[in-house]
Amino acid sequence: MAWGRKKKGGRKEPIFGLAAALSDLRLSPEDRVPGDGSDKPKKAAKRKIDDDDDDDEPPPVERKPRVTRAEAKRRAKSRARLPIGRMFYWCVVLGLWGAIATVGLVVWVGAHLPAIQSLEIPKRPPTIQITAADGSVLAIRGEMPGANVALKDLPPYLPKAFIAIEDRRFYHHFGIDPWGILRAAVTNVLHRGVSQGGSTLTQQLAKNLFLTQERTFQRKLQEAELAIWLERKHSKNEILELYLNRVYFGSGAYGVEAASQRYFGKSARHVTLAEAAMLAGLVKSPSRLAPNRNPEGAEQRAQTVLAAMADAKFITEAQAQASIGHPSYNVKPVGAGTVNYVADWIGEVLDDLVGQIEQSVVVETSIDPKLQAVAEAAVIDELAAKSVKFDVTQGALVAMSPDGAVRAMVGGRNYSESQYNRAVTAKRQPGSAFKPFVYLTAIESGLTPETVRQDAPLDIKGWKPENYSHQYLGQVTLTQALAMSLNTVAVRLGLEVGPKNVVRTAHRLGISSKLDANASIALGTSEVSMIELVGAYAPFANGGLGVSPHVVTKIHTLDGKVLYARQSDQLGQVIDPQYVAMMNRMMQETLLSGTAHKAELPGWMAAGKTGTSQDFRDAWFIGYTANLVTGVWLGNDDNSPTKKATGGGLPVEIWTRFMKAAHQGVTPVPLPASQPGGMLATIAQAITPPNAVAPPSSAPARAAPTRTSAAVRPEPDAGLDGWLMQRLFGR
Repeated sequence: MAWGRKKKGGRKEPIFGLAAALSDLRLSPEDRVPGDGSDKPKKAAKRKIDDDDDDDEPPPVERKPRVTRAEAKRRAKSRARLPIGRMFYWCVVLGLWGAIATVGLVVWVGAHLPAIQSLEIPKRPPTIQITAADGSVLAIRGEMPGANVALKDLPPYLPKAFIAIEDRRFYHHFGIDPWGILRAAVTNVLHRGVSQGGSTLTQQLAKNLFLTQERTFQRKLQEAELAIWLERKHSKNEILELYLNRVYFGSGAYGVEAASQRYFGKSARHVTLAEAAMLAGLVKSPSRLAPNRNPEGAEQRAQTVLAAMADAKFITEAQAQASIGHPSYNVKPVGAGTVNYVADWIGEVLDDLVGQIEQSVVVETSIDPKLQAVAEAAVIDELAAKSVKFDVTQGALVAMSPDGAVRAMVGGRNYSESQYNRAVTAKRQPGSAFKPFVYLTAIESGLTPETVRQDAPLDIKGWKPENYSHQYLGQVTLTQALAMSLNTVAVRLGLEVGPKNVVRTAHRLGISSKLDANASIALGTSEVSMIELVGAYAPFANGGLGVSPHVVTKIHTLDGKVLYARQSDQLGQVIDPQYVAMMNRMMQETLLSGTAHKAELPGWMAAGKTGTSQDFRDAWFIGYTANLVTGVWLGNDDNSPTKKATGGGLPVEIWTRFMKAAHQGVTPVPLPASQPGGMLATIAQAITPPNAVAPPSSAPARAAPTRTSAAVRPEPDAGLDGWLMQRLFGR
């Protein structure tokens, strides 16, 4: 045993068989086959130390051969050259794989494009031009492309303005500008953000014609491939002309002609240098820089374009400074915009009239531009003056001729702030403006305007409808009850004729909304839209004929092909003429001595009904002559209560202002079957006591704060019949 080495193990197990024969076999260096380097000294094989061999010695230490200084230098140089060679090798390998990957990516992106052979310059998207009854243009829906303008017809500085600011190397690249991309990349890095783009005009055209606006790497690659294809298929001037006639300029204008007409009111052939620079500057951000909305931003951008044109030697410094110092912009102002509510409504019904629009069309309407302007001013001015006092934020107005043709529509006070159309889309409780359908049902069931009913407190299974004034007049005629908007009489009549019959009458006259056939329907608790409510009043103005409210009269293509022409309504008689006469006389009294006594229309016979919904949330007035049916609504979009705004207040004032202007210079015509001075007029005048004071505005559906009223009812001892006979016959 070696000194100090501890003997390992204990008992050694015997080994038999082949394993025992080979257990002591060892190979010496002489037994091994020499290799190519046998002449060199080899390391001695390290023997395995037998655990039982106590006399093993440590293996001998191998001595390395001595290296000369020259050999060391040679090896150092070799090691220095090795990284460079390896780097070159891997760069070549990575370059080859990168090229393969690039080709594969291009092929993959191209596979997701339509076949190049099948690509064609797409047609312009259809435009919907909406005209008024006098032929003037009210609005344009969809994209607004102007006529194609040839490059040779444009002033030379117009296309040069686009080249200077968007793609100065346009005539020197093949659709993609590597130098431009590199320049943009450096600029963006220096500015630490995206401050400059590298897309060429051809790439922008490819995007506008064939691709979406999404910002993805795939779309950029597709854009590049299509740009190269466009350059191969079209000349530079053809590409530039296509670009100028298709690029978007904001405000729905596509192409320089449409933009020039929209912003400057003239053809692109006649724009000034300053205006051309402004148009070229819009391409960067058309919505933000539209000159009719942001004139300061548009002018500042135009100055940048002029400087770029001077730098590119397209114009002289003197021309640039002259245009910057004395700009000749003549931007058309943006209209007030309420006619856009009409345009939106037309867009909703167009598909039902002619189906999908695949070509540009002209939609002729029944809108009177003068009446539209008057309606807009009436609503906006009244709200501006009194909206704070009454806590009213919104209003709407619909005016139509007795045949249902809409002549003016205001869907809100400001279209740019809210596109929600309160004249068509919104549904609100009409309040007492619904009562004419209750009274018509009663008249058709055999009652007359002189029929007497009791105005007294009422309890219907715990529901206690009250009059606005909390006062009750006892025995009153139906004419009095409707003119004074007595809630208790309306509810009694509704129950007498049946709520279901009231609902049928309303639907027959044109109400299309779902109505709940219950006791409260008499007070207008079911929601309706303004357009259908005004349309349901039209039969009272036209002698009892049913109408369908409409605004579109004809639709034709730009070449004159008629796609739609409105035919007259075939709804027939929905009210018997004798009942029309009775209802007109009853609702005339509303304007003479009832809740709408503030309405004034000198020389014209007018009738109507006010309405105030529960908690003063909605204020209505629907009034009409033989010439026009007009409804006004005021309230809040969130359905919050107003500060006691009633139908006989603001709505009547707006209605009066509008109707006076609408009837100016028009020959007065009496309402159907209503003759001034006739028997009905005498009765209506007779049933109003001489000392009666006009009642407050139409009653809300629920009780409201008490308001003094001096309305006098007939003496109970004589009775209403006796009092009426005395008034008529002097006894």
